[in-house]
Amino acid sequence: MLTNTNHTQNQQRPRDLYKELSQRKMVKINSDKLSLAGFLTACTIIVFFGGFLVRDFKLFPYNYYAKAMQGYKKLRNQVSGKLPKQLTRLDKPFPEISNDNFQPYEGLNLVTKLGYKNNTRYAAAEIVDSQSNIIHEWDINWFKMWPNPDHVAKELLPKEEPGAQIHGAVVMENGDLVFNFEYFGLIRINLEGQVVWRLPYLTHHSLHLHDDGNLWVSGRIYHTENTPELPHLTPPFYEDTILEVSPEGKILREWSVPKILRKNGYTGLLHPKAIGNFQLKLNRDRSKDILHLNDVEPFSLKMQEGIFERGDVVVSVRNINTVFVFNTDTEKIKTLITGKFINQHDPDFVDGNTISVFDNNQGNDLDPDNFKSRIWLISLKDNTSKIFFEGSLDKPFYTNIMGKNQWLPNGNLLITESRSGRGFEINQQGDIVWQYINYVDQEKGIVANISEVTRLPIEYTKLFGSEKESKKN
Repeated sequence: MLTNTNHTQNQQRPRDLYKELSQRKMVKINSDKLSLAGFLTACTIIVFFGGFLVRDFKLFPYNYYAKAMQGYKKLRNQVSGKLPKQLTRLDKPFPEISNDNFQPYEGLNLVTKLGYKNNTRYAAAEIVDSQSNIIHEWDINWFKMWPNPDHVAKELLPKEEPGAQIHGAVVMENGDLVFNFEYFGLIRINLEGQVVWRLPYLTHHSLHLHDDGNLWVSGRIYHTENTPELPHLTPPFYEDTILEVSPEGKILREWSVPKILRKNGYTGLLHPKAIGNFQLKLNRDRSKDILHLNDVEPFSLKMQEGIFERGDVVVSVRNINTVFVFNTDTEKIKTLITGKFINQHDPDFVDGNTISVFDNNQGNDLDPDNFKSRIWLISLKDNTSKIFFEGSLDKPFYTNIMGKNQWLPNGNLLITESRSGRGFEINQQGDIVWQYINYVDQEKGIVANISEVTRLPIEYTKLFGSEKESKKN
């Protein structure tokens, strides 16, 4: 029995040994797989967060990546037929003006826009007549007009033509053009396009020529360190500012928008999300631009005073859907309206008690075929509001971004529908009496962005009427 038992045990030992070796091998293989999985996971996490750091702080090799992406997007658009973001393909043509008896208010128009030729963008500033004939134009080029821009961080500088779009422009009494290179500076050029002066400040969005000859413009300061007066804002962030600038390009006065809000007890509007929220800190592009100032305009010296008076300024801050009026001497906010509109632009004083607001109304309508922007009239005297004009099926009007409006002396309203590439004028009944469309390809219904269409005072007709020839738009 003993011999048989030993024999049996001797027979089982090789099997047990093989089983043990197999188990060890399996453990080693599983351990190797876990190590490989852990390594790949760690690499993925490093690449993921490294990508955030490269993108948000523009670290090496961000510039190479940005150039590669520009080339890829151009090639992708050419292959797929997708339009660049500055272009829009209209679903259907805009309605023609049906009544020949409708008369637009007289005068020439300043049009600032983007053009697109041979797959290349260009910025344009033109004087056009009521038939859309070009009476005068300026050759706009950031790279030629602003050499050595040491007021702009190198990583933020434009990389390709046209460099920067025009956003906010006025024509001075002698025909000079003053305009914002969007987010890069304010510049004045003469009729021949020669630079008169440059203001190295991050100006943007809006420019207004006041009755006294001074210029009012939106600006911003980029903070990379904590600011004691704005302790709740975590750098990096933009501080929105309001500038009053002389015709010679000198800053006369300057106000901080977040400081005005804080001084008047509206600090809560500076906290779009909870303090310390991980998403807010991670998504640096959103946290940089908390307010997004897009318009500042002073009360006209020619307008009869009411609740609003000389020295008052109306301000639009898009990202918190808010419009307010404050007095420049006391910095006291007279009225603040928030939440009534969505991503609004260009509030204007209509009279001493009333303001109008260009309400983009972005995303408010869930029906994609029925998006409509609108123009509000808000009376502070009797605390009422009404929609003066809004888009409809027979009178389409919608732009999700940008947009301007200008009240004309005869009561008509000139509207810039930026993303649809159109400027149009309506009378008090809402009838369209004039329109300008920035076609890139009319047969295919492709239009390019318009920053603004402005009706110039009648005396400018004599100034630009000296041009011998005009070109068809």
